[in-house]
Amino acid sequence: MAEPSTTERTTYCYRHPRVATGVSCSDCGRPICTDCMSFGPVGIRCPECSGAPTGAKKTVRRVQQRATERAPAAVVTKTLIGLNLAVFILQVVTAGTLSGTSGRVFEEGALYGPFVADGEWWRLITAPFLHGGLIHLGFNMLFLWWFGRPLEAIVGPARYIGIYLVSALAGSAGALLVSPTSATVGASGAVFGILGAGLVLERNRVYVFGGQALFVIAINLALSFVLSNISIGGHIGGLIGGALAMLALTHFGRGRPLLSREGASALVALIVIGVGSVIIAYARVRGLA
Repeated sequence: MAEPSTTERTTYCYRHPRVATGVSCSDCGRPICTDCMSFGPVGIRCPECSGAPTGAKKTVRRVQQRATERAPAAVVTKTLIGLNLAVFILQVVTAGTLSGTSGRVFEEGALYGPFVADGEWWRLITAPFLHGGLIHLGFNMLFLWWFGRPLEAIVGPARYIGIYLVSALAGSAGALLVSPTSATVGASGAVFGILGAGLVLERNRVYVFGGQALFVIAINLALSFVLSNISIGGHIGGLIGGALAMLALTHFGRGRPLLSREGASALVALIVIGVGSVIIAYARVRGLA
């Protein structure tokens, strides 16, 4: 049997250094294994040259595909929108006007610092499901539909619910910090929390909003300072709450939220952020902050 030539050298896939191969990309010439090959009319090409998704993009696409196959599309987002619509109908019925800013549902659920100080803590979570008119409701639900669906597809229903509720509580805390004696309602704090969570993902190269999270946040924050009757504290509080929730779920950027399972640590982290928001709200309305 002939001995192999000393001039021959084994090549290894550039994406899988431990896998030997004798095939190279027809475009760039880099060695590729069978898992990396893409066949086309111009020969065999590597993933980059063929335009196939890799890294985080490949992970996102795979998770979105699994979410579509295993669960109804955006079931939590649709449920939240339906719940907000149902609550607004109750507002209108009890108020007798389309604005819904009177009546028992609004009066018992709106966020108002002095009432919270008297022990009516449910207002921290009921206020994000109330709205001050059809336009207010319409804009919030539109943004929830636009940005809630892609985030839910990426992180899954359980984490998505946690992020939404934590953001709602943080938004209520922020509203009380800035204007404790103003009646505040609306889901915008929770919606800003969705944007904050998306920003954290996009900083980790998971482009849930197509890489536009920072731009969308900047525009909406600018509008918060320009338009009247806007809870600036609620928006900023929700944004911070959502970002902190996603940071906790990703172990401050070191984890892989798309692949890891829900665990006790994730639940505890969300509870801590939610309880922290309640403590901040309590300190504000009792004059301690």
